[in-house]
Amino acid sequence: MVKFVLAIVLASMLLSLLACAGKEQKQYQSDHYKDGKFINLEPFEKDYGFARTIDIINKFWFTEFPFTEPDRPIPTQTLTPEQIEQAPNGTLYRLGHSTVLMKLSGKLILTDPMFSERASPFQWIGPKRFHAPPISIEELPPIDFVLISHDHYDHLDESTIEQLHEKVGQFFVPLKVGRYLLDFGVPKEKVQEFDWWQEATVGPFRIAATPSNHFSGRGLFNRDETLWVSWVIIDEATRIYFSGDSGYFSGFKEIGERYGPFDVTIMENGAYNPDWAHNHMFPDGTVKGHQDLQGKRLLPVHNGTFKLAFHPWFEPMQQVSDIAKREQVSVLYPMMGQPVHAHKDKMFDPWWWLPQRSEATDGFDEAKMH
Repeated sequence: MVKFVLAIVLASMLLSLLACAGKEQKQYQSDHYKDGKFINLEPFEKDYGFARTIDIINKFWFTEFPFTEPDRPIPTQTLTPEQIEQAPNGTLYRLGHSTVLMKLSGKLILTDPMFSERASPFQWIGPKRFHAPPISIEELPPIDFVLISHDHYDHLDESTIEQLHEKVGQFFVPLKVGRYLLDFGVPKEKVQEFDWWQEATVGPFRIAATPSNHFSGRGLFNRDETLWVSWVIIDEATRIYFSGDSGYFSGFKEIGERYGPFDVTIMENGAYNPDWAHNHMFPDGTVKGHQDLQGKRLLPVHNGTFKLAFHPWFEPMQQVSDIAKREQVSVLYPMMGQPVHAHKDKMFDPWWWLPQRSEATDGFDEAKMH
């Protein structure tokens, strides 16, 4: 009975992501908005159908896949306010999942802040964190602005926004995502919505919302009613790209031509599966997208924090590292909380193997990952 109830709840969550029905919405003057829905530059089939949806639910709840979660706490590095204050411009920290803290021109920028225990509309069920954030919301210094890529629960977290917004100067979000922030208590004057290719000058920064190939929705009947974006952040010294969630698509080349070369591309790398290959990149797509963007250093994210697919939790990191080595791409793979610099290459030990050195990996052929 418990599993049945959990399956029903998960079905509701998945249908929130897979359903296509929706109510008529306010029309926007945009070439990628039609009949109340936003449209990808490279559209793909999003209606999985009942049978396929049930199959995905069955895989999540009743099928065992090896190594989808670490068998012990993963190594992280505690981050303090003093370290952030003393860090030079160009420093970046992974805080977990797709949350990255950047220090540029003396300002602090945060992407897709996610500090909750679960990536879910409910904190009693849903994907649970593998690790605590390396710094708490309470310890974070004031944040100059936050960039939100889309409205999915692992990127737009209500509890995090409620706790964080008083120390944030501005929130930059895709079209129609602002209403959620207002519901979470963020004052209207702190929220600015962007369409694809829309830019703003914010102090020393040029900020641009750029396309991604994904989808949106937080409920059963609001599929694609809000926009999804990637972000470009440029100051006098540094150019950074943040992919948000995206499948590999030709739009990376255009973004690179318009705004590149980038000192760092922060690219999605995890939660991929053949069933949703068009909206989440496989590791080879992550590296190819970085190359299309004319990136100098690749910082992969969207891994190492939540179980959101069926692949081994460490596979995205290892495969991207191997592909990047073959392609002679500089990849940055710090532990959560460990600093990297936008203008410096750096080698890291494969920390993702450390928690797996136990009986849990007896059946896994590490050689296949190389």
